[in-house]
Amino acid sequence: MSDAPRPPAPSRLAIVGGGPAGLFAAEVARAAGVEVDLFDAKGSVGRKFLIAGKGGLNLTHSEPRPGFDARYGARAGAVGRWLDVFDAQALRDWAKARGVPTFIGSSGRVFPEDLKAAPLLRGWVRQLREDGVRFHVQHRWTGWDADDRLSFATPQGPHAHAADAVLLALGGGSWPELGSDGAWQALLAARGIEVAPLVPANCGFDIGWSAHLAQRHAGAPLKPVVLHWRAANGTPQALQGECVLTATGIEGSAVYAISGVLRDTIARDGHALLELDLAPGRDAARLQRDLERPRGRRSIGEHLRRATGLDAAKTALLFERLDRDALDDAARVAATIKRLPLILRAPRPLAEAISSAGGVRFEALDDALMLRALPGTFVAGEMIDWEAPTGGYLLTACFASGRRATQGALDWLRRAR
Repeated sequence: MSDAPRPPAPSRLAIVGGGPAGLFAAEVARAAGVEVDLFDAKGSVGRKFLIAGKGGLNLTHSEPRPGFDARYGARAGAVGRWLDVFDAQALRDWAKARGVPTFIGSSGRVFPEDLKAAPLLRGWVRQLREDGVRFHVQHRWTGWDADDRLSFATPQGPHAHAADAVLLALGGGSWPELGSDGAWQALLAARGIEVAPLVPANCGFDIGWSAHLAQRHAGAPLKPVVLHWRAANGTPQALQGECVLTATGIEGSAVYAISGVLRDTIARDGHALLELDLAPGRDAARLQRDLERPRGRRSIGEHLRRATGLDAAKTALLFERLDRDALDDAARVAATIKRLPLILRAPRPLAEAISSAGGVRFEALDDALMLRALPGTFVAGEMIDWEAPTGGYLLTACFASGRRATQGALDWLRRAR
């Protein structure tokens, strides 16, 4: 009988959260030989990933760095360090290695060639299972037990799990029906972790339309338009894009791109001013000349549409903002078309937002994304306090943070041995 010492057992990493950050963390950890148990509250993993891919999975963006990094605003430096290790091209290479080649769309966004999320997710989860990742679904994390083991509520009752290191990738607070309900905030705060409140990002805003506009034009697109607003320091800003009228206000890709500053302005001032140029291709002088032409027997609405080229939804916005006397003033109508003022009263609720801002503050983390107050516990993904516009930036940072946090966990486990 040999007296040779047995090799040490593999380290054990518990990952809580089955979104892109958690799944990618599992992949990286298994490639390093670590035992991985992945827990998710839902009956299957990657649900938000699937929903995000319904209209064509926007995997990342082709914008070169450092412009890419700048999309993360105040956190550009921190997120940029994650991207130094795993950037947009690395994500495209990763997808290609899984049989999912990508292409760059006209807007610079990057999509799988088949525009679908489901095949990529199915193949990814299948490979993770084959590589030895143990999946535990319908396990809702409830904190820690008296022995500092992870605690879960399951259909079979409470479950405790011990691990050598923990990686939390629980998402933000948007789309709670898909699992990212932000319930982890109270659990971490109770352990002394500094958490910024979760707030909506990439969201629409309430304005308060008349019943007529809400009933007749909700869902109508506004394109093209130029948005005018002021940055936090008061500097005028402008962006051309597309918006959509809603029953309560406005949303759409152009609004999402600036939702962070609008949200913060409302929090500071109680409202935010957003001005729309409804006719980017015409200047005010030309509009005024066209509006001054006799309208004959045409209604004011028909005259406005014919003279300006505005569609029904844009014309309805003029009726929303100008009374009858003002509508007869060609100069005032022209000026309003070029700068139609909208007072934004509130962002739409967090549950409706595409993503969230807030979460675990960077000050609570070291460079390896380990919680300073809980050595051996790492965080990744949207539960960290950063935000980005849609366009592939959100997903890229989730992958990159998953890679960074896992590398931190691997380094921690090596030192612990």
